[in-house]
Amino acid sequence: MPSLKDYRDKIASVKSTRKITSAMKMVAASKLKRAQDHAERSQPYATKMSNMLSRLVDATTVTSASPVLLAGTGDDQTHLLVVITSDRGLCGGFNSYIIREAISHIEALELEKKEIKVICVGRKGYMGIKRQYSKYIIENFEGPAKKGFGFQDAAEVSDCVLSLLEDQKFDVCKLMYNEFKSVIAQVPTNQQLVPFTGIIDQDNQAEEVDTKEEIQAIYGFEPDEQAILEDLLPKNLAVQVFRAMLDSSAGEQAARMTAMDNATRNAGEMIDDLTLVYNRVRQAYITKELIEIISGAEAM
Repeated sequence: MPSLKDYRDKIASVKSTRKITSAMKMVAASKLKRAQDHAERSQPYATKMSNMLSRLVDATTVTSASPVLLAGTGDDQTHLLVVITSDRGLCGGFNSYIIREAISHIEALELEKKEIKVICVGRKGYMGIKRQYSKYIIENFEGPAKKGFGFQDAAEVSDCVLSLLEDQKFDVCKLMYNEFKSVIAQVPTNQQLVPFTGIIDQDNQAEEVDTKEEIQAIYGFEPDEQAILEDLLPKNLAVQVFRAMLDSSAGEQAARMTAMDNATRNAGEMIDDLTLVYNRVRQAYITKELIEIISGAEAM
């Protein structure tokens, strides 16, 4: 049976842990506000840009001469997955959700006998996928929560994708990340980047349908439509990656704040339980000593 000192040491250890988790919760909460503002400001721009390109594409004819970002390579044998996670843990199931989603997608592609390539953005995703599928990983970038993170980091990822596409290293590219919905909701998302498909905005879907019916207008292109699409599609790719990285950054801080809040509450409950057990054991020791003293006195 543990001694009173063992219980005191354990209570002190849990109290120290509670201080750490409480501090991490406050740090995550302070970072969340800024990350959430950045993510929410990026979403309308990224969605509107994608919708604008969708309308331009609807007004044009996709041919073999169209930009490869739009028309694709004409095949779907080689798939490139861009998986965005965080560099750090202690954020609940934030990373494991997207890693499971990526692994499930890889397994499905393997069953279809497809070639697979993976670009990892974030150390946790790299470590999670590397355990089983290291042979598919071709590049690894630092996560979006690093100090000084900006659009140039997303541009590095998109430039890598564009370089691989130019060298005809893949046919289809998909972006996998946790979309930031709210502080308590981050949704694993699978978005196709190449060939271009646009974004379905569920909140404005009805409005977009009505607008699309109205916008069967005749577009005038200057310069020609191919030159415009060749300029806008790579920019849209970088914008979508940047939006996904900002969403992932905000989701990471929200998940960490929630996880540390739960850990702090659990530590408090454990301290209460240990204190109760400690008091019972202490009372048992006192009672035992009293019995021994009384028994000794009667024996004399």
